[in-house]
Amino acid sequence: MEAYPRTLMEFENQFATEQACRLYLEQLRWPEGFRCPRCGGAEAWRMARGLWLCGRCRHQSSVLVGTVFERSRLPLSLWFRAMWHVTNQKNGASALTIQRLLGLGSYQTAWAWLQKLRRAMVRPGRDRLEGVVEADESYLGGEKPGKRGRGAHGKALVLLAVQLQPGDKIGRIRLAHVPDASGQSLVPALATMVMPGSKVKTDGWGGYHGLASKGYRHTVVRRSAEIGENLLPACHRVASLLKRWLLGTHQGAVSHEHLAYYLDEFTFRFNRRTSASRGKLFYRLAQQAVQVEPAPYARLVAHKR
Repeated sequence: MEAYPRTLMEFENQFATEQACRLYLEQLRWPEGFRCPRCGGAEAWRMARGLWLCGRCRHQSSVLVGTVFERSRLPLSLWFRAMWHVTNQKNGASALTIQRLLGLGSYQTAWAWLQKLRRAMVRPGRDRLEGVVEADESYLGGEKPGKRGRGAHGKALVLLAVQLQPGDKIGRIRLAHVPDASGQSLVPALATMVMPGSKVKTDGWGGYHGLASKGYRHTVVRRSAEIGENLLPACHRVASLLKRWLLGTHQGAVSHEHLAYYLDEFTFRFNRRTSASRGKLFYRLAQQAVQVEPAPYARLVAHKR
């Protein structure tokens, strides 16, 4: 059963203590009861400091180990407030906002927390898009002199896949930061986002020519790859919203090295845009935060996906 607070008052009442926060994470990580991460044993005893002692292998473990919260020295209640704020703001929050809101000692701490939470916004093993899907690319970056269009120098290339619903309404999306617009980059990236057998609509760019050989029903809606009549409206609309979000929430100050995780956040928000309860977004983020691997600060600043 999905249990989550619906309002700020419910949130404050439900997670008023560290123990309450820890118990909530335990229910999310082990919905059928504790399982030892080393041997899989179910018999265990709760010890001091929130640890569990496995009755089979005597291994001591914590619900925080192996999650985004691992080795955090700050209270879980602060993490929960950060997650609540991030999911309850329509356009998200910047690191400076989180630092001021929670009274964190440094901007770097707030930045690292947001980076870790963005990694939790992608559910491990998430479903790929299927049915009818539009695919196109868009360049992100400020105005720079030089070449325009595909191959634009100094800008980041983002591949967009947009699932269409009846009436050509926009459904779920997937985004990926790709190095270039070649077939060696576009086709493998789409394969991770779209189920084989789906109908994929693109323009006539040669980088998509290998889709048919990978099991996709490839449809070219415009033979010319040059900008002209808008025959991929869903992709263009999502690209426009993405650029507006990056500029409005983050003032466009997103490095290419970390762009992929900002794309994950935008995807998380966009795909849940019709959710009736913001509390459910908090629930999903907390649920996925105990499923993804920890990301130490050294790895965050190493610019490695």
